[in-house]
Amino acid sequence: MSENYMPGPAYAQAEKIPGDSWRLVLIRNLRHAPDKVWKALTQPEHLREWAPFEADAGMDKAGATIKLTTVGAPGPHITETKIVRADAPRTLEYTWGANEMRWELEAAGAGTKLALWTSIDKRYIAMGAAGWQICLDVLDHWLAGTPIGRMAGPETMKFEGWQRLNAEYAKLFS
Repeated sequence: MSENYMPGPAYAQAEKIPGDSWRLVLIRNLRHAPDKVWKALTQPEHLREWAPFEADAGMDKAGATIKLTTVGAPGPHITETKIVRADAPRTLEYTWGANEMRWELEAAGAGTKLALWTSIDKRYIAMGAAGWQICLDVLDHWLAGTPIGRMAGPETMKFEGWQRLNAEYAKLFS
């Protein structure tokens, strides 16, 4: 983790969906073309640079079943994941445990408008928003060639920037 890194202000939203379910939505403008961002979302060698999990295979084929291993978990936490939709370089949908994940990429000038929708337990919205915001910061830096190192797991939660974001999100979503 870069000692000089400090995440920006909170920018996610949470939506109540039917039943007792919630959805976390993060939208981020990245300085990189959709094709480059798509590879970062779907290829194991790219995911290991920024994502909170590692994939045992590419995530770019609808119908594929792969294994995601959570980074920084106290013990091995492996989830069998089904790729529901993979329309390169626009839409990626898959399950991660009990969560449905949907990524949408839209060209925005020379860059990409990246949107993440994920189902989430209401108790974990602030923590999830803070964690994904940091992951997307790491992704943006890594794609720009100025890596700050992947931040995931229990050690990240001790990081002052994560604590500040978690507190900001907790106020937003309480």
